[in-house]
Amino acid sequence: MHDPNLKTLGERLRAARKALGWTQEEFADAAGIDRSYAGGIERGERNITFSILCQLCRALHCDVAQITKGIPREQRK
Repeated sequence: MHDPNLKTLGERLRAARKALGWTQEEFADAAGIDRSYAGGIERGERNITFSILCQLCRALHCDVAQITKGIPREQRK
């Protein structure tokens, strides 16, 4: 499954993690998830639940709206 929205979300989460200077392992520990799962999210391979998104944003000290703004992109007709 290749979903550009998941890829964009993952890229934003990765950027937020790196802005905190965290490794994937530190991020995963803070969010209460497995490191390999965090990697899959950052690569856009995982279609996460809203609850997991909230855990991730809580760990990153950011708002869900901040991470998801503009997702999905408006489709051109």
